[in-house]
Amino acid sequence: MALTLPAHPDPLADRIHDSGLLHELAHGLRGPFHYLLPERFDANLAAFRAALADAGVEGRVHYAKKANKASVYVERCAAAGAGVDVASLGELRDALGHGVRGEDLVVTGPAKSPELLLVAARQGALIAVDALDELERLPGLGGDRPVRVLLRRYPQDQPRSRFGLDDAQLHEALRRCAAAGDAVRMEGFSFHLSGYAIQPRADLAGELVELCLKARASGLRADRISIGGGFPVDYVAADAWDTFLAGQGPGHYHGEKAFAAGDFYPYHSPVAGADALRAILAASPGGSGPSLAERLRRAGVLLLLEPGRALLDRAGSSVFPVQGVKDRAGYGIVTVDGTSLSLSEQWFNSEYLPDPVLLRDRSQGTAGDEPTDRPYPACVGGASCLDSDLLTWRKIAFPARPRVGDLLVYPNTAGYQMDSNESPFHELPLPPKVVVDHHGDRPRWHLDR
Repeated sequence: MALTLPAHPDPLADRIHDSGLLHELAHGLRGPFHYLLPERFDANLAAFRAALADAGVEGRVHYAKKANKASVYVERCAAAGAGVDVASLGELRDALGHGVRGEDLVVTGPAKSPELLLVAARQGALIAVDALDELERLPGLGGDRPVRVLLRRYPQDQPRSRFGLDDAQLHEALRRCAAAGDAVRMEGFSFHLSGYAIQPRADLAGELVELCLKARASGLRADRISIGGGFPVDYVAADAWDTFLAGQGPGHYHGEKAFAAGDFYPYHSPVAGADALRAILAASPGGSGPSLAERLRRAGVLLLLEPGRALLDRAGSSVFPVQGVKDRAGYGIVTVDGTSLSLSEQWFNSEYLPDPVLLRDRSQGTAGDEPTDRPYPACVGGASCLDSDLLTWRKIAFPARPRVGDLLVYPNTAGYQMDSNESPFHELPLPPKVVVDHHGDRPRWHLDR
């Protein structure tokens, strides 16, 4: 028996699916594509800003650009006066080219290239310093302006992390910043923390507030901290998620493939997105005393955020035309135009679990349709010659046997899924991105630039 895991209801996506637009786009683009909903990005950004305002905390939101390569989201940041988190020279140039000011950029990533450091310094971006040798190269790069830096703190509760400065290195970094005078402006601290738990982020943020107060005693500015991203997204309902985890096993997947529950992203999160930020601000660092929000206010510390996936929640989906269907004992194999490189989770020994939606090609008529009360279980393979190229190993309970020309829509893929690992394998073109908005009740579109 197939296990279902439907995404949360999405009336806006349903309107688009029912409009016939996606079949028109599939016909015109001649292959797979991603559609983007920038209005959802705007709403998510507004929700994060509201969480800061409601807590009485001064803060700034920087969109983690690595979560999606589309330009439209960066354009929305520029229009809204939001920042962008970049980690390469290409990302930095793209953000500047789409209207984001240099001072609204945060530059992260380990061991940054000399070219990236130079352009970041000249544009007035805030550079998260991850190592002492990186800090050593910064004085003078800004020309007449000081180089703006955050010092990234090594998370002691995650000893396997490769990011950040330990106690001794942090002490030396502070000494060097003070000695650099006007050449370097040390504005505060940051951290990179794996996972999605609330309390560890509050704990480490509280530690950074204390570090700011100590750094000020050395004459350093130290008036802001960055807690990075890691705000979970809630894709599916709690009961569906619990049922799936309790029931899933090798028999539910093509080739008896086995996944441990811990291999999966937590597709249900009871506290997600901007609500996760609210929970972090309300938590007491160390488990007692004033909340993080209160400590930030008392210390006059600005809070920086770098969400990626959470700003892209429900802001885009991926569409694959069906190229063929074959029957196996007890289930089918649907092959789509496209590859699993467009769903990144499959390349991390995991699976993108929200059910794809089957959109029938009504130009073929309804003759021969399978009864809708007789589900057709099938996995979904890509168009490459690799046996491992499956977009979905799980046997999805489709409402009918898919046909050539039908579309499979994978919901809510904008965050880290749709382009992190895409490659023109087999000389197949990369799926284009289509920006969809609405003029009254009618959807309209243009290609992302």
